Amino acid sequence: MLDRRSFLATSSFALASLTSPALLRGARAAGADLVVGAPLPMSGAFAANGKFAALGAAFAAEEAGTVLGRKVVARDLDTEGKPATAARRVQEAMAEGARLFAGGILSSEALVMGKEVTNGGGVFFTTAGADEITGKECNRGTFRWSVPTHGAIAQTVRPLIERMPQAKRWYTITPQYVFGEGLLGAAKAVFQEKGIEHVGNSYHALAEKEFSGYLTNAIAAKPDVLLILSFGSQSSDTLRQAVSFGLKKRMTIVLAWASGLEQFEALGPDLCEGVYFGAQYWHGIDTPSNKAFVAKVRATRKFSPNYSFAGSYLMTKLLLDGAAKAGSAEGPAVTKALEGLTYAGLTGDEEIRAADHQVIKNYYLLKGKPKSQMADKDDFVEIVSSGKSFLSSEAAGCKMS
Repeated sequence: MLDRRSFLATSSFALASLTSPALLRGARAAGADLVVGAPLPMSGAFAANGKFAALGAAFAAEEAGTVLGRKVVARDLDTEGKPATAARRVQEAMAEGARLFAGGILSSEALVMGKEVTNGGGVFFTTAGADEITGKECNRGTFRWSVPTHGAIAQTVRPLIERMPQAKRWYTITPQYVFGEGLLGAAKAVFQEKGIEHVGNSYHALAEKEFSGYLTNAIAAKPDVLLILSFGSQSSDTLRQAVSFGLKKRMTIVLAWASGLEQFEALGPDLCEGVYFGAQYWHGIDTPSNKAFVAKVRATRKFSPNYSFAGSYLMTKLLLDGAAKAGSAEGPAVTKALEGLTYAGLTGDEEIRAADHQVIKNYYLLKGKPKSQMADKDDFVEIVSSGKSFLSSEAAGCKMS
């Protein structure tokens, strides 16, 4: 069985080889392949998430085999986590004939790509979290599988306030871009509603790696709870440094938006123990579809699926199911086929809301287990609670054109 480091190393060459425009041109010229573009950060700070997401898209393509009489192929497109690069990658892919896209881990790149794909007559499915994606910047060609920031906070901060009524003082650490601002705004609204004292916030840049100064500020504020609103490697680095500063003994630590198994493997059980994590997906979810999915991934890939892999898999599958239902891979036809669709998803019954293209699904609050209580090497957390929390499309500000 491959460990995370060797798995990523062996997969990188194969994934990088798929980015060549010549391959896209060849697929179009042959008239055979149905290409699903996977625009993802394959390099940069969020490369680990991107690489697993690319593998999830490839898994869905392999599972589908053929759709509309054409072989399905997933092509990863390295966005580098940069909006301008992301826009250029999807423009190039659309020029080669691609119309279906699943990706965009960062909200800043997802917002740009959604507009580009829609303007080009395609369909874009994303796991990015900013409320604007299915809110005031919603558009006809963009769909979102992940719960937006409003729902993530509702299913982490709210249940923890109920579990810990004595914890009245909260401090936040926030990435200063649209995703972080969304989480922070939602958290402040809950704090005000529940009578919680927000004793301070530290903003950090998207490229930040050193968080000791922010943690020093948090310690000085003497909070009961430290709420980390960063994502991916930045939230991991913040947690590592927080533990090294002894903060787990001083306060409860919460990561509002964890990337799941991949992140827990990198952190290790000792760091995860006692920490709360918000999550879009966990391989231990007890639903028929997820059990079958996990069993197949373990049998064929020899690892348990993480959030990046699972989200990309399901989005790619939905795009292909939409094309099959529509009898066409063109954007408007696939969009119409997906709107209002209900299906047995990985998190249970899921629905694509027609009004704003938001998938209505569960979000999970997890808690790190002691190493002695882990049933296997992947059993890092227990599910504390789950639920669905969504603004209406009108309240979110979506006016679909």
